[in-house]
Amino acid sequence: MHLHILGICGTFMGSLAILAKQLGHQVSGSDANVYPPMSTQLEAQGITLMEGFSPLHLDPEPDLVIVGNAMSRGNDAVEHVLARGIPYTSGPQWLRDHVLEGRWVIALAGTHGKTTTTSMVTWILEDVGLEPGYLVGGVPKNFEVSARLGADPFFVVEADEYDSAFFDKRSKFVHYLPRTLVLNNMEFDHADIFDDLAAIQRQFHHVIRTVPNNGLIIAPAADAALEETLAMGCWTPTQRFGVSGNNDWSVALINDDGSEFDVLWQGERCGVVRWNQTGMHNVNNALAAIAASHHAGVRVRDCIDALCRFEGVKRRMECLGTVNGVTVYDDFAHHPTAIETTLDGLRKQVGDKRIIAIIEPRSNTMRMGVHQDRLAQSVRDATEVIWYQPEGADWKLSSVVEGAVVPSSLEHSIDGTIQRIVEGRRDNDHVVIMSNGGFGGIHRKLLAALVVK
Repeated sequence: MHLHILGICGTFMGSLAILAKQLGHQVSGSDANVYPPMSTQLEAQGITLMEGFSPLHLDPEPDLVIVGNAMSRGNDAVEHVLARGIPYTSGPQWLRDHVLEGRWVIALAGTHGKTTTTSMVTWILEDVGLEPGYLVGGVPKNFEVSARLGADPFFVVEADEYDSAFFDKRSKFVHYLPRTLVLNNMEFDHADIFDDLAAIQRQFHHVIRTVPNNGLIIAPAADAALEETLAMGCWTPTQRFGVSGNNDWSVALINDDGSEFDVLWQGERCGVVRWNQTGMHNVNNALAAIAASHHAGVRVRDCIDALCRFEGVKRRMECLGTVNGVTVYDDFAHHPTAIETTLDGLRKQVGDKRIIAIIEPRSNTMRMGVHQDRLAQSVRDATEVIWYQPEGADWKLSSVVEGAVVPSSLEHSIDGTIQRIVEGRRDNDHVVIMSNGGFGGIHRKLLAALVVK
């Protein structure tokens, strides 16, 4: 069968394309912007990519079009599909019908940490000798690709609360029917589709209602929004995790930066995680991943051993290299909380060395200015911040610069941003580039400019 995917370079849709290819389908796709790492991953799988949304991409006519949730009425390709009567479906519905049915689904949901925690669970199951299927909204470094059908009953999926398609406004995760559900955290996000936190809570409650009474829901011990959501009705056993307190899963920190900690299950010490990840957010991600893997039958000691070999995810505080004394990182930060926790972890790791953050507030929510009052405070662990004004944003970042708690400046040019870093560089600088998009290739350009310097 020939499947054509509209919006194929999105993290979810790109992973879906890989699964379809592994099922033996002929797969093609189109997107407005094609950039690594998803584009290179898809091309390596032999999937045909096309720039833009021309109806010509649908000639010869595919057997089925899978429509990404970024597609809307008025899009040339969408209008062509509707006018021609070409069969179509949403990505989450296709995944449920052709991949998830009959499997033990482990779904990882939450405002933050979904990609990383999904990668952790998948790696734990892999490390103990299983061959789980998985779909990750990113590229986990322990694997060559972001999705795999797998050979065992388990399928691990990043469970996104974003809507499914222009014709299906339910959250993606409602389709997945998990037996193991992790609710990592909850904050207001996706302001382009949700009016308020209560609207997000309703969608989370929808997925809670689908978990069977012989399944398990794993949630943090101190998240008021999730507590309110669970109080709306829960018919499934729950376990709680948190870095401290009387929880099912907790830790005793050995290093403040989160790079080493003891794992406690019901108060008993089970072993020490020593890894190259930092930040308390990743410690919490690890606890959630251990709890989910344990529910799938993995011994706690084996979970801990696997996490010691966890390599992380591309674009999640990924160290791109050190050039002329400057270490450059790529981070997917899409929310003030993500910015804050990431910089906190790096600060605890590097001590008093300089941290320069280059931030493009590019997510739909941040482009709308919903979190602008929190951005200035979110960077307090940086030494200096360069804010990059994205095109088409509904507000000006000058207000964030004016309210800065650390030295800050505003840039409208990628070349100008790179020049500022190169001219002001010092040995042992740490430069964190934070954006959930390609950011005009600034990562590669900066590394090249530092070589010249």
